[in-house]
Amino acid sequence: MTKRKKTRQIHIGKISIGGDSPVVVQSMLKTNPENLDETLKQTLELKKAGCELIRIALPYEDTCKIIPFLKKETDVPLIGDIHFNYKIAIKAMEAGIDAIRINPGTINNVLKVKEIVNVAIATNTPIRIGINVGSLEKRILKKYTRPNADAMVESALYYIKMIEDMGWQQLKVSLKASDVLQTIAAYEKFSKKSDYPLHIGITEAGPIFSGAIKSSIGIGILLYKGIGDTIRVSLTGNPVYEVIAAYHILRNLNIRKRGVNIISCPTCGRCRTRIMDIVEEFEKEVAYFDANLNVAIMGCEVNGPGEAKEADIGIAFGNDRATLFAKGKIIKTGILKEMALDMLKEEMSSLI
Repeated sequence: MTKRKKTRQIHIGKISIGGDSPVVVQSMLKTNPENLDETLKQTLELKKAGCELIRIALPYEDTCKIIPFLKKETDVPLIGDIHFNYKIAIKAMEAGIDAIRINPGTINNVLKVKEIVNVAIATNTPIRIGINVGSLEKRILKKYTRPNADAMVESALYYIKMIEDMGWQQLKVSLKASDVLQTIAAYEKFSKKSDYPLHIGITEAGPIFSGAIKSSIGIGILLYKGIGDTIRVSLTGNPVYEVIAAYHILRNLNIRKRGVNIISCPTCGRCRTRIMDIVEEFEKEVAYFDANLNVAIMGCEVNGPGEAKEADIGIAFGNDRATLFAKGKIIKTGILKEMALDMLKEEMSSLI
């Protein structure tokens, strides 16, 4: 794996981004921001899952009233997501948002972007320049005729220079497409031309299963190449799954290790236990477990302690009973199947 490129460091609230800081996990609220209770509930769920930056869509100026409410209730930095109406960005910054994300293509007016920057300077608010392949500004599309990686990079560099000339450098950049290879190409090209920190992800990746696969490929390749300072796995589903998926990507690249890594066999004709149901239930129950543990759940003795000997703790199911093991050594045998998961979780807690 290529050593991570050292980018400029910025700060969003208490979180350091770029430089020598860890890769940061971000997600986005999916509730109606007019519903304060539901939005706060989801915010706290994301925090519990380990989310370090939370983005919130701000469709109207009046939506900004939620900002001080959320900031009072949680210490996770908030990023306001603004499209079309530049006045929303200004109002969000005046309301104390920790950072804003603007898409120059949807604002599509240089003077209005400059007004946003002036307020960002006055309020010391970092800006993410969020370039999306589906909403590039008209002048860029006129030059390239069709959206592509080069068009995204040119758009980002144009706005970076404009904002730098105004005296502001608290910037982060993203260049997203729903096409994995196009996204990778854009980030690679940009990374060679700029040292601003990058937020990476595959936009509109899709539902949880296929979206996680697309995101893992795209984000994984970029991180393997040393590109990326913050990540979001964009899924059509509960944002908690985005956070879980992000940490799985980071874990499997040995970048950051958080939470439970489940080692489980795919099952076969030897299995006499509903292992798929057991693993699914177990995964939900330990989703918020923040200790770094490798936990094995195996369907028979063949794939028991031997095959999962690297696991910190594990359980192997036989025909009638289960066996508890740790680091390849058997701890206890003859466990009733219905007691197996409870005993496994109890042993997990003892390892913390």
